[in-house]
Amino acid sequence: MDMNWSPADAAFRDEVRAFLDEKLTDDLRAAGTLRTSVYSDHEASMKWQAILHERGWAAPAWPVKYGGCDWSQSQHYIFSRESILAGAPALSPMGIRMVSHAIMAFGTEEQKNFFLPGILDGSVFFCQGYSEPEAGSDLASLSMAAVDDGDDLVVTGSKIWTTHASEANWIFCLVRTSRQERKQQGITFLLIDMNSPGIEVQNLVFASGEQVQAQVFFDGVRVPKKNVLGKIDDGWTVAKYLLVFERGGGAAAPALQVMAEQLGRDAATVTAPNGGPLSEDPAFAAKLTDIQVRAKILEVLEYRALAAMSSGKDPGSIASMLKILGTELSQEITTLSLEAAGPHGRVFQPHATRPGGPIFQYTPPTDGYVSGEPWQAVAPLHYFNDRAGSIYAGSNEIQRNILAKAALGL
Repeated sequence: MDMNWSPADAAFRDEVRAFLDEKLTDDLRAAGTLRTSVYSDHEASMKWQAILHERGWAAPAWPVKYGGCDWSQSQHYIFSRESILAGAPALSPMGIRMVSHAIMAFGTEEQKNFFLPGILDGSVFFCQGYSEPEAGSDLASLSMAAVDDGDDLVVTGSKIWTTHASEANWIFCLVRTSRQERKQQGITFLLIDMNSPGIEVQNLVFASGEQVQAQVFFDGVRVPKKNVLGKIDDGWTVAKYLLVFERGGGAAAPALQVMAEQLGRDAATVTAPNGGPLSEDPAFAAKLTDIQVRAKILEVLEYRALAAMSSGKDPGSIASMLKILGTELSQEITTLSLEAAGPHGRVFQPHATRPGGPIFQYTPPTDGYVSGEPWQAVAPLHYFNDRAGSIYAGSNEIQRNILAKAALGL
């Protein structure tokens, strides 16, 4: 495997860097740097999406005929990597990276013509209705019912852990339309207008004080059958197809490298028990070095997957391995960052992530005071939110089961 970029890829990298230098304003970089999760600053994310859409780069992985880019696998990786290194806000993946591909594969022409342009320009913003109070890791156990009534399906039940439900105007849901021999059967993939009568959104408060997720209640919500994606009772097929896009793509290693490098710089400003910089404390330095080395190893593994895909090969179960390594390494970095934050990391101050912005059920100091440096105030919030990384998109236990079957034959 050649670790060097080709001349064409190097030229593309320089083009991306020039674009980011020109278009990434200080406030957008701050949103990308101070975020406590990839979903935490919706306003900045949508502003950045509009800038990317103007350039034609909002959804580069889409087919060109729908507004995507004719890029190589290397170019996709370079764009993802450079965006992360520059501190660009993350785009919500629900529409652009997830349901859009399912619409392209299973949707009618009417559905494609309505949803895809709207997803690109931000006028259609999706949230995901999968998990239920009794159906999380075992998603096929879902029970939210959709009853046939003429031209409509009447939906009753609830979904939980629904990211950006308060901002979304559409939700893609898995609903139970029949009971059959296997629980994966009788499930339908449904696109629901969030402005429909009978929908109630109740925000859930993160440990960080944010309201990124919610529980959504459906009380006799009428949904036209034309909003079924795929076939009635065959939604599990659509859901499995979409899951490939939820778990795959992107570059995790650059973000982790940036986090580790920044942690080293931050730790250099903190006094260790021996009176010197915390970054030079032997115990702390050993943990920091271990994290930095593992982040580089993850990058090599990502390059291996990229090389396989670029040559038309199936990377196999490496996606599950990368998901495990990336999320668990991120959790270790946020743990070490919390350690470095010291006493300032024990103070609840979510206003530090979005100065002057509203925080759900929390009244920030009127003078905007933050105890310690911003990174110390954000450290515990990032730590709490990052605990979900090993759960969402298929828990790491499930990923290990996949590896056990695919790689070890167990």
